[in-house]
Amino acid sequence: MTGKTQFKGILILLLTAIIWGSSFVAQGLGVENVNAFTFMGVRTILGSLFLLPIVLLRDMHAKKGMSRQKKADFKIRNRKTVIYGIILGVIVCFATNFQQFAFYYSTAGKIAFITASYMFFVPVAGVLFLHKKYPFVTWICVLLGFTGLYFLSFKTNSFGSLNKGDILTFICSIFFCAQILLIEKFSPKCDGVKLSCVEFFTSGIITCILMFIFEKPEWSSIKAAGGAILYSGIMSCGIAYTLQIVGQKYCEATIASLIMCMESVFALLSAAIVLHERLTFREGMGCVIMFTAILISQLFDIVKSRLEKKRALEVDASGSEAQNSE
Repeated sequence: MTGKTQFKGILILLLTAIIWGSSFVAQGLGVENVNAFTFMGVRTILGSLFLLPIVLLRDMHAKKGMSRQKKADFKIRNRKTVIYGIILGVIVCFATNFQQFAFYYSTAGKIAFITASYMFFVPVAGVLFLHKKYPFVTWICVLLGFTGLYFLSFKTNSFGSLNKGDILTFICSIFFCAQILLIEKFSPKCDGVKLSCVEFFTSGIITCILMFIFEKPEWSSIKAAGGAILYSGIMSCGIAYTLQIVGQKYCEATIASLIMCMESVFALLSAAIVLHERLTFREGMGCVIMFTAILISQLFDIVKSRLEKKRALEVDASGSEAQNSE
């Protein structure tokens, strides 16, 4: 993976974090009018419906002039995309709903902090289950990111007592960790837009079933939360999660999780712009620390990439010299 390609992934994932951060404000406003399953169900279905015309048009364009063999390969690829999308959809359904219900019992700061613990779980899971090896600098960046997030999430150094919402958020974080690792595995084999569409259609269907079982959705309430649902559905689900899948094609999972945790920074900035909330010195320090962690990780990746290229050129040069001497 070259430094240029890596940088492309970083830009896409940063845009993802910006949208997620701004959507956090919309989500908080939306749940004032509707219950958790109703908000999540409607927004995820909306996200999948937003992507559906794009998927259909791209498929129609792709099929033009295809040979019989290519059409057969296309069907196999589509079948894989649907299977992978359903798996991701079930995981996202659990993750988002656990997080949404956590708001009934815990504070937004604690929820943001505990959710982002996937930043630590991703490399740990990579070591334990995928037998990956990470450089020491990566672990330092993860710890720096965690520290920055702590300053962002809490106004004092007190974490407070553990409650039911914190446990729900912890479970949510584990599911997000699984989603990030699976996207790294699935995304090179699938069309990103189609995978995202299936993912959210699956999550939306399951959540809507739960909505009708446990809640009594009312059109007037949904209409009152319409602006928040539209923004969260189209921007957060339809666009941002698709960008996540595309971005992770060009970025390693641990670095991707670190970048996506920047949503907390952008949530804070969005609240300052939309809700006119002031940024404290402590929160500003948290933002700086998180940006520093990402910057260090990328500088290390650039240096590492250049050293690998240099070694490769030296090996080629030595090989050529050996052949010429013979």
